[in-house]
Amino acid sequence: MGIRTLLITLLLPGIILLLVIDSWNDYRTLSAITNEAYDSALLEPARVLESSIEFTPDGQLLVTTPVYAQVILESKAGLRKYFRIEEVIPPQPEGSDVVPPSGRTLAGMPELPRPPVWPSARGEPLFFNSVYRDDPVRVVAILRDLYYRGQHRQVLVLVAESIGRRLHAEETAQRQELLRDARMLALVAILVWWGVTWSLRPLNRLRNDIRSRSPADMTPLDASRVPSEVIPLVDAVNYHIERHRRVLDEQAQFLADASHQLRTPLAIILTQAQYALREPDPQRAREGLQAIVEQLGRTRRLTEQLLSLAHASQGEAQPRELLDLNEVARNVVLQYLPLSHEKRQDLGWVSAETTSADELHLLAPRSSDDADQTIGASSGGDPRAPLETRPTLPVFGSEAEIHEALSNLLHNAIHYAPVGARITVSGRMVGDRAEVAISDNGPGIDVSARIRAFARFDRLGSGRSSVSSGSGLGLAIARAYARRNAGDIVLRDGEPNAQGGLGLCAVLWLPMALPTGVGAGATAGQKTPLPGSDFSSMT
Repeated sequence: MGIRTLLITLLLPGIILLLVIDSWNDYRTLSAITNEAYDSALLEPARVLESSIEFTPDGQLLVTTPVYAQVILESKAGLRKYFRIEEVIPPQPEGSDVVPPSGRTLAGMPELPRPPVWPSARGEPLFFNSVYRDDPVRVVAILRDLYYRGQHRQVLVLVAESIGRRLHAEETAQRQELLRDARMLALVAILVWWGVTWSLRPLNRLRNDIRSRSPADMTPLDASRVPSEVIPLVDAVNYHIERHRRVLDEQAQFLADASHQLRTPLAIILTQAQYALREPDPQRAREGLQAIVEQLGRTRRLTEQLLSLAHASQGEAQPRELLDLNEVARNVVLQYLPLSHEKRQDLGWVSAETTSADELHLLAPRSSDDADQTIGASSGGDPRAPLETRPTLPVFGSEAEIHEALSNLLHNAIHYAPVGARITVSGRMVGDRAEVAISDNGPGIDVSARIRAFARFDRLGSGRSSVSSGSGLGLAIARAYARRNAGDIVLRDGEPNAQGGLGLCAVLWLPMALPTGVGAGATAGQKTPLPGSDFSSMT
């Protein structure tokens, strides 16, 4: 239903109802005024007849009707009058509500209808409707007590008038009232329709402005030409347009950066392939093919990171579930132990309930089996033990996205730290947050450059880039996934290195999911989720 139809549907029925009520009240008022005027005219001859009753010297009642009273009582077209003067025998006491039998007619029409209730003897008129000779009439009755030489007589004066004229006047007034209300209703309907249409013109202009725009036009809508009530809607649309514009800008920048980043390795691979084809020496051709394989590996890594970045930058996170951040981080460490072993790096794991990293820091094992056993020892239990028996950091999130974020952070640490470097991965609870810190004693990143480290394809140009090359996407991907799960990543100082400086510590934090009734100050061991526990996400 459109706004115009809705407003008219809401306004017109109410206006029509008010006009009907007003017309009914006017009609009743006019009818009362008309009846009062006609009743006053009817009462006049009754008073004249009442005053024309006298006693004769011998005590008899005599009616001496004046001439003008006879003129008043003459029948006219549409206004016929009837009267009767009756002596009530015997006289009724004051306050009697019993209508006595018909008495002696002194003058007038004997068949004139008598009142349904007995009037007051104080001379107050009583009006009522009746029928006389098949003629609807309006009757006034006056009861009067007469006293003469100790005699008490009672006289009832009845004057009736046909109501044809009265009904005609009321019908005429009613027709005029209906015509006036019909004109008023038509005028009000036109004004309401015009007012609603005129009020909606700014919305129509806004609609036409949006329809006439090109798909690439992301300029904000003009809120100065719309009613104040619509400005919040325009602001919301402008906010959506701005968000969409930023998304498009990011996508355009991503495509430009991705094409630039892929163009160089593809050109190198093509050059190496051409070199290998032209090389007659099999050994040299093999070296060229080996270089192509290495370049393809780096290109594959870059492509995977580009896909991860595109996924992390779109839409909302995957459906969340209750996770053990401590267990997710432990699995990431197990996954990257072989890679750190290749560079002879000291990769250690500190579980969430362990307080000293130095006591449990372990050298990278020589096999994956040894790695599983060593990591299990550092976490304080069998790695194949049930989850609820190990220290946990309960959080709500997507396991795949959090795993990918931690993988990028640990891969960066292994990739940029030199041979023989020390890397420590630890889980802990800080207030209402669950944290996983990945600290190394590598070249680190200057404090002034840490904010820029999260930019896409930014290798900082110094420090870590001097150690080895990279895509510059790891931190950007990790932060995007962390923020999609209501967390973030911060960079801090790491461990001391051989050059006298400090390495880098990347910390991923997420809001804790605490069991109901557990405070933020509890220890990590007290936060192990029990089956059926009621967890609430703290964002």
